[in-house]
Formats: sequence, C-alpha cells, structure tokens
Amino acid sequence: MAKTGAQASPVVVFSMFMLFIVLFFSFVVSDNGKEVEILLSFKSSIYDPSGFLSNWDSSATFCQWHGVTCYNNLSHVDKLDLSAKNLTGKLVSSSIFHLPFIQTLNISNNQFYGEIPEDMFSSSSSSLRFLNLSNNNFTGQIPSGSIPGLEVLDLSNNMLSGKIPPEIGSFYSLKFLDLGGNVLVGEIPVSITNITSLQFLTLASNQLVGPIPHGLSKMKSLEWIYVGYNNLSGQIPEEIGMLTSLNHLDLVYNNLTSEIPSSLGNLSDLQYLFLYQNKLTGSIPDSIFGLKKLVSLDLSDNSLSGEISELVIHLQNLEILHLFGNIFTGKIPKALTSLPRLQVLQLWSNRLSGEIPESLGKNNNLTILDLSTNNLTGRIPDGLCSSGRLFKLILFSNSLESAIPKNLSTCTSLQRVRLQNNRLSGELSSEFTKLPLVYFLDVSNNDLSGNIGDQEWDIPALEMLSLAGNRFSGRLPNSFGSQKIEDLDLSGNGFSGTIPRSFGSLTELMQFSLSGNKLIGEIPKELSSCKKLVSLDLSHNQLTGQIPSGFAEMPVLSQLDLSDNQLSGEVPPQLGKMESLIQVNVSHNHLHGSLPSTGAFLAINSSAVSGNDLCGGAETSALPPCKKVKNLNWWFYVACSLVALVLLAFAAFGFIFIRKRNNLELKRVENEDGIWELQFFDSNVSKSVTVDDITLSAKQVNGICRGNKSSANDFQFVVKEMNDVNSIPSSFWSEIKQLGKLQHPNLVNLIGTCRSDKNAYLVYEYIKGKLLSEILHELTWERRRQIAMGIAKALKFLHSYCSPSIIVGDMSPERVIVDGKDEPRLRLRLPGLLSTENKAFISSEYVAPETRESKDMSEKSDIYGFGLILIELLTGKSPADAEFGDQHQSMVEWARYCYSDCHLDMWVDPMIRPGHASDVNHNQIVETLNLALHCTAGDPTARPSATDVSKTLQSAFRITSCVSTLKLSSSV
Repeated sequence: MAKTGAQASPVVVFSMFMLFIVLFFSFVVSDNGKEVEILLSFKSSIYDPSGFLSNWDSSATFCQWHGVTCYNNLSHVDKLDLSAKNLTGKLVSSSIFHLPFIQTLNISNNQFYGEIPEDMFSSSSSSLRFLNLSNNNFTGQIPSGSIPGLEVLDLSNNMLSGKIPPEIGSFYSLKFLDLGGNVLVGEIPVSITNITSLQFLTLASNQLVGPIPHGLSKMKSLEWIYVGYNNLSGQIPEEIGMLTSLNHLDLVYNNLTSEIPSSLGNLSDLQYLFLYQNKLTGSIPDSIFGLKKLVSLDLSDNSLSGEISELVIHLQNLEILHLFGNIFTGKIPKALTSLPRLQVLQLWSNRLSGEIPESLGKNNNLTILDLSTNNLTGRIPDGLCSSGRLFKLILFSNSLESAIPKNLSTCTSLQRVRLQNNRLSGELSSEFTKLPLVYFLDVSNNDLSGNIGDQEWDIPALEMLSLAGNRFSGRLPNSFGSQKIEDLDLSGNGFSGTIPRSFGSLTELMQFSLSGNKLIGEIPKELSSCKKLVSLDLSHNQLTGQIPSGFAEMPVLSQLDLSDNQLSGEVPPQLGKMESLIQVNVSHNHLHGSLPSTGAFLAINSSAVSGNDLCGGAETSALPPCKKVKNLNWWFYVACSLVALVLLAFAAFGFIFIRKRNNLELKRVENEDGIWELQFFDSNVSKSVTVDDITLSAKQVNGICRGNKSSANDFQFVVKEMNDVNSIPSSFWSEIKQLGKLQHPNLVNLIGTCRSDKNAYLVYEYIKGKLLSEILHELTWERRRQIAMGIAKALKFLHSYCSPSIIVGDMSPERVIVDGKDEPRLRLRLPGLLSTENKAFISSEYVAPETRESKDMSEKSDIYGFGLILIELLTGKSPADAEFGDQHQSMVEWARYCYSDCHLDMWVDPMIRPGHASDVNHNQIVETLNLALHCTAGDPTARPSATDVSKTLQSAFRITSCVSTLKLSSSV
C-alpha cells in the first residue's frame, strides 16, 4: 500500500537538483559570454598605445585581464579600473556601462572624447555604485536618467556642456558628486537638494548662473561644497548655516552680493572658508570668529568694511588669513599675535591704521606677511621673523617710521623684502647686507642714511636692489656680493666719489640708475661690458671726462641719460650708429662739436642737448648747423703743411665715416624695372644687399634670399612685399624708419626698405627657427619659461623704453619665432592698417575685447594678448580650439574656471605636468596662470604693465616652495 502525503522520491529530488545546476550554469555561461562580448567590443573601439589591454584575449579568463576584478571570485565583472592608462577613443552605446554585475567603473585620466552614451544611466546600469569618467575630453550634455543606487559620480574636468539635468535629484544614494571643470550653463537645479546623503559637492569651474538653491538645509550630510569659478549671483543662503557637518565651503569667483550671513558661525566643523572675489559687503560677522576649527579664511577681493574684530583670537588653528583687497579700517587686531599656527597674513590694500602689533610674529609661525598699501604708522616690530621661516615681507606704501629692526636684519629665511615708500630712518646694519637668500630688496623712498660703501655686502642671490630716494652717503660699494643683479637703482641719495669700475662685471644688469648723487670722476669704460643693459641713468651728478665710445658696443642699450654733469669733449659719433638707442639726454654738460645726425640723435628734442656748445647737421633740427671752416690766411700755410699727414689721416677716417653714414641714407637706384628708393638701417647690410637681390627674393616661394655672394658679409634675409603701393601714405615710411632703429635680442629686426612707383618691399633679418605655434606642444617647462620671459622682456622694451611706446597689436604665437637658442623673437605689426594682415588682426582671438570694439590699440591690449600666450604655454590649448565655441565664452573664461588647486593636473599641458619632468614646479605653474588671468582681466586698467609682468614672472620662476592654497597678491 502506498504512503500518503506529498513527500517526493529521492529520484525526483535528485533530478530537480540536477536541472537547477544545469540552468544555473547555463545562465552563468550566457552572462559570461555577454560580458566577454562587451569587453572585447570596448577594446576594439578604442586605441591602446601603451598595450595595457594586451592580455584581453582568449588565452586567459577575463577575470585575469588587466584592470578587471570579478565578483566574489566568481565569473562576473565586479570592478573595471582603467584609470590613467593613456587610452583614447569614443564610447558607444551598449558599452562597458552595461556589464550586468559591475559596481565600480573607473576610466578617469585618459583621452576619451566624444559624447557620453545617452543610455549610461539606464536600468541596465543599475548595479553601478562607483562611476568615474573624470579628466577626459568628453563633450556634449550630461545624459538624462538616474541610477538610484549610485554612490560616487565624477564627471569633472571634461568639456561637458548644457544644463545640469533636473534628474540629478533622483540619484538618492549619492555621497560624492563632482561636475567641476566643465562648461555647464544655466542654474543649479533645485532638485539637487533631494540628495540628502550627499557628502561632497563640486560644481566649480563652470558657467553656472543664478542663485545658490534654497533647500540646502535638507542636505545634512554635506561636508564639502565647492561651487567657485562660476557666475552665481544673489545672497549666500542663510540655511547653509544648518549644514553642521560642513568642513569646506568654497564660493569664490562669483557675483555673490549682500552681507556674509551670521549663520555660518554655526558650522562648528568648518576648516576652510573661501569667499574671495565676490561682491560681498558689510563687516565680518562676529560669529565667524567662533569657528574654532578654521585652518584657512579667505575673504579677499570683496567690499567688506568695518574693523577686524579682536575675536579673531578664538581661531587658534588658523594658518592662513587673507583679507586683502577690501575697505577694512581701524587697527590690526592684537589678537592675531596669539594665533600660534598663523603662517600667512595678508591684509594689503585696505584702510588700516595705527601700529603693527608689537608682538606679531613672536608667537606665530609666519612665512608670508603682506600689510602693504594701508595707513600704518609706528615702527616695524622686532619679532616678525621669530619663527625663522619668514620669506616674504611686504610692508610698502605705509607711514612706518624708525629703523629697520636688528632682529629682522638677521632673518636668514627672507627672500623678498619690500619696504619702500615709508618713513624708515637709521642705517642698514651689517647683518642686513649679508642676507643669504634675498633676491628682491626694495627700501627706496624712505629716510635711511649711512655710508654703505664701508660695509661688506654679501647677498649672493640678489637680483633686484633699490636704495633710491634715501640719504645714503659716502662712496659706493665695489660689490654687492652678487653677479645676478638685473635691476640696480641707487638714485636720489648723496653718494660721492667715483663710480666703481667693478660695476662693469655685472653682466646680467638690465637697468642701472645712479642719478641725483654727488659722484665725480670719469664714467668707467668698463660699464660697456654690461651687454644686457637697457637703461643707464647717470644724470644729475658731477661726472667729468668724455662719454665712453664703448657705449656704442652695448647691443640693447635703449635709454641713456647723462644730463646735468660736467662731461666734456664731443659726443662719440658711434652712438649715432646704435640701432637700439631710442632715448638719449646729454643736456647741461660741457660738450662741444657736432652732434651725430643719425640714430637717436636724428631730430632730437632741444631739451635733451641744451646747455652745451653743440651744433648739428641739416637733419638735426634741435641745434643750429655747424659753421663751415673758413679759408686759412696764407701765413698759416707753413703751419698747416706740418700737420698735412695728420689731416690726411683724419680725411681718410672721415671718408670712411661718411661712406658708412651714406650707406644708411635714402638712395635712388635705377635698374631695368625702374627707379627704386633704397634705405638700410645697418651699414653692413647696405654693402651686401642690392635691389636685384631683394626683387629676386620676393619672387621666391619662401621669400628667403642671401645677400651679395661676393661680399664677406654673406647672410640671409627675408623680404615682405607690400600690397597696393599707391594707397600707402607717406607717413607710413617715416614710421617704418623708426621701427628700423629698434634693436632688441627678442625682436625680429627690420633691416631695410625698397620701393618704387609700382612695388614696395620690407627687408627683415632671417631668423632660423620655427613659429611658437608650431613647436609649443614639444617644449619642456624650462623652454616655455625662457620663451615667456623673452617675450615679456620684448614688451617691456617696447612699452617702457621706446618713446612713444610701440604697440604690437596682435600678440599671438604666430608672431613669435623661436630661434635655435630657444630665444623668442617677436615680429612687430606694421604701422596703420595697410596690409591684409593688419586688417584681419582686429578679429583675432588674441586681440583684447575692447580693441575689437573700438579698433584702438594700447599697451593694455598687448598685455591681454601676452596673457593668452601664457595660458597657451601652460595648457597647450589655443583660443581657436573647437572646445572654445558657443558653449565656451572664450579660452580666458575657461582658464578662470580651471584655476583651482584641486584640478591642477587636469588643465596643465600633459607635457609639463608636475611629476612628468624634473624641471616642473607646481607653484611656478600656479603663479604663472595667476599672472595670465591678471593680464587678461576684462577691465584694461586692472591689467599689469609690461614692467610689472616681467618682474612678476621673474619672481614666479624663482618660487621653490609655497603653501598651495595661496593666491598671488598684487603686491608681488
């Protein structure tokens, strides 16, 4: 009789079990096959130059493939990590996002491009918990959809555009969201406040507008908010003060207005508060000083007012305090002296008054102190360098008094010292003249005194020294202990004695001024050895003797002022041959004879030669013509015959001189093509190049030709043909003549002109090299630094040493030729708007916005173009790149968004990223981009001068260590 109930037989149970096993493995095999297909399809669609995916084939199970991790050691892909593997290509639909069991997908730091697949956030991606596509070149919009279980989403540092999708609020499980470093537009969607689990939020460096959304109070888990470098407006929401877990709040470079909400004082865990570069007003709420965990507080570049409260004493963990660029009044709080961790204190450009707290520095850890451009009085405290780490001391443009403290004179960590424009008195101590690391020292325009020539100077790093406008006396020191000095200003003192001949060994010297002293004796001929000297001012002294003829051998000397001395003899005629010399003043001396009628002396202003017994030729309008020598009476015949040989020698010399002079004058030459007017600006060239050479060169494809083959001065030159000769005004040729006089190691020299009724040519020296635009991506950081400095020096020469200043107009890499020594050579724009090139340059991306509108060029528009070149040198990108189109306002705006320490490696050209090569310095990169952003400021008046640019670059390229969160102050 059979048993009752539902109990199955063992055979049935075993059969069911076997069926389950078969179905399970069939399912596994099916899924495995799908995953292998997806992975191999992905591999075939991309480029893998490093061969990282070389073992993605059937020779190994896919769980052993590079970058693949399988789920619980079973045969399903759980994690795919291909970050920083130099992969490139487009992602296609049904790609790696659809691996059915994947939880972690990281393809960051590669070169992927194109749009992100629209189905990235589809249901087939529901297993994803970690998704990182950052630091690639993805374009297009962020796909719609959501993955509710996703915890990390990083799309930063791509080129994504459009608005942030409102569906972002349905990513309910997100803890980390980074969309920074893109070109997203529109407002921040309110739905983002629904992500209550979010801990890290970065939307920085986009083009977002509108207010910071309300409803943030729901996001209690937030620890990090970074929405800087956008165009956000309105007030800072009070409800941010309810996010009590917040550690980092960064709202910089926006258009936020009104006062800082006092509710921020509730953020008891806050360590970093950055609100700089907004339009905030009012005073600092007292509640801010209750944030006891603050490490860095930066409220600079706003319109904050009132006094800085003594409540700052509660910020005992504070390391960096930036309040510069506001309108704070009152005294510097004494409480700052009680902050033991304070390293950086920058309060410059306010309206602070009173004395610097006496104990400042004694209980701090100061490395940088900048209190410049205030109304401070009293003395400099003794203990500023008590930490032994102070390397930057900037106190200029105040009313500080008394002597420089002795303790400061022994601060061996100092590198940059600016104390000018105060009321300091007393002498420089012997220790102060032996600071080992100081490279920039400016104590000008004070009331300092003493005999510095009796002291031993040993400042081996010194590159800039200004003692001008004090009461120093006695002889000049023979040496300052440095052969690196580039700028030496000792003017406006009471120095006496002679100029030391040892100054001729300062081979790096570019600017030198001794004017307004009591110096006597002759000008040492050794100064002619300073081959890099651009400006020399020895005026208002009591110098005697003759002007050294060796000055004519100084290749870049452009400004020479010898006025108000007791110099005698004639002006050396060789000075008239100097192509670099633009401004010269020899007034009020005892000079006599004929003034050179060439070069800088041609049509010289009468005030620059007055007070002498000089005469000029027909071309020199500032002086009466020299009188012709009258016929000698017969009774002088015997005496004259005795010196006949001497006269013949002088005649021979005069013949040679006149011949060379005539070589530089306008000549009329006739050949089979007609009559030509030929003028050269270099006598050597005039002997080597003929009209036929020039016309032949113009017919060649590259326009490059050699001079007369029979000449010893065989060389190459380049010919540029002028279009529409009949429309060229006569004023053009006089302006071209002025350009021909310019000579600088960083300029392409114009060496001659050739014109007839039908044709006109300009003759340039041939520079063997390549355009900067052609080789930029191949350059190391060291070579880029050299190029940046060379262009800056050329601009400084054109803007500061030419009178009137010369405007480049189109400062682009196409105008820069890099020669074999990595020296940049700038090619100047032609005067007026004559050529097609000049008519088109107004529309160039390198032209400042105000110039494109008004068509008026200025020094500030040149600075704007130089700023763009700096950005290009740093990033490897150009304004013409496709990514800077309708979705990007300009490369300048993109650079402003990219300027963030958090994303440094993402915007820097891979060729020069820190760590890529030994010559790359993180802080040099940051400081240089900061300068570039100043150069490209929308307001032309906010851009620095060429002189400031050159000095700042020199400073930036010497930075070896700095706090990474620091911003360059304008007082550098």
